[in-house]
Amino acid sequence: MESALDKPTFKPAYLSLLRLGQLETRAEQAYQHLEYCDLCARHCRINRKQTIEGAVCRTGELAVVNSYGPHHGEESPLRGWNGSGTIFFCGCSLRCVFCQNWDISQKGVGRGTTPEELADMMLSLQQQGCHNINFVTPSHAVAQIIAAVAIGAQKGLRLPLVYNTSGYDSPEALKLLDDIIDIYMPDMKYGDSTKARQYSKVRNYAEVNFNAVKEMHRQVGDLILDDNGVALRGLMVRHLVLPNNIGGTNQVLRFLATEISTGTYINIMNQYHPCYRADDYPDMNRSITWQEYQKAIDAAHNAGLHRLDEERTIHWL
Repeated sequence: MESALDKPTFKPAYLSLLRLGQLETRAEQAYQHLEYCDLCARHCRINRKQTIEGAVCRTGELAVVNSYGPHHGEESPLRGWNGSGTIFFCGCSLRCVFCQNWDISQKGVGRGTTPEELADMMLSLQQQGCHNINFVTPSHAVAQIIAAVAIGAQKGLRLPLVYNTSGYDSPEALKLLDDIIDIYMPDMKYGDSTKARQYSKVRNYAEVNFNAVKEMHRQVGDLILDDNGVALRGLMVRHLVLPNNIGGTNQVLRFLATEISTGTYINIMNQYHPCYRADDYPDMNRSITWQEYQKAIDAAHNAGLHRLDEERTIHWL
């Protein structure tokens, strides 16, 4: 079976920067941002080379990795038949009360990892046949990721890079990632920043998120697949349906259809269940209903969005 890498016209974006001698320069620029950090939209302005005191991500100069390996549970364009090469970073710029991976995002269970070690992880995932390198919760690790890509590319890395983010990304970070990331996969958690403040403890989420998704789409466009349905480049979006319409599904879908593209690939996710601290919030303390999920799917169709992650949708319905 033909792999995404067999397409003669496909080259990951970062290889052009490598050829021009600009990839290492971009890494150096990114590390400068750690000294007055603006690499997520909280803009903590902490010198993360010296301290993590006051840094919401609780991550210093070394990225903290929980685990890495082929992942067969991602969207079909990412997992293909050999899996998506995921690297799970500890820490997060959000404080979602319902986080399903709170031991990674909040407790920070993992180990500090140098860019050289990150590069070796990527090369190992490539050797195992993964279709891409999938950076999970990467916003606060942008500098370390770019440095690792520069090292890995010099050693033969040639897989597409996936930026799998909570969607609270700063313009400064996205500028650094331009021509490096091939596939952006942001969450769009909320259409209303008031709800984001209440349930994810963050300000201006919707405004930041909508602007970030616009910039991501400007950089990579709609999702492009190879002949076997494996993602090569473009935007993928995740929206988790929350109970009682807390996520503002209609606002999110309307934004995608009218301000991004009706060709946006979107996974409308149905797996919400209360965990972490959700039982402290009565509106969040239950799973979603079939009717709530069906309304979300209908809203996507009514908005003109036609590239839904149908395999999961049909299975659940």
